[in-house]
Amino acid sequence: MDPQDAATHFSPRLKLELSQLEKASGDTAEARKPVELDQQSVGRLSRMDAMQNQAMASAVDVRRHARIRAIQAALARIDTGEFGTCEDCGDPIPVKRLQLDPTFTRCVGCRG
Repeated sequence: MDPQDAATHFSPRLKLELSQLEKASGDTAEARKPVELDQQSVGRLSRMDAMQNQAMASAVDVRRHARIRAIQAALARIDTGEFGTCEDCGDPIPVKRLQLDPTFTRCVGCRG
């Protein structure tokens, strides 16, 4: 796949997903804030529940930001003309594999 085809086909999809992930990260910022330990405002169980929810929201955001970095790297590869080339062996990554996930950087044989 030449870089122009990659840009035409995958760039809009990647940019849309990137914007959705960035929006989701902003929307959940409040849920990731540290839980206040004011014992007068909430009971112990409510505070524990809030701490668990905060930890889960933080874990989701870590995974979200890993995906954001992968998308940004794929967009950079499109810009440099390296998109669709296996970073290990240099062979083309099959289009069907890229359609599954355009952030893949390795062909099936090298994905190990």
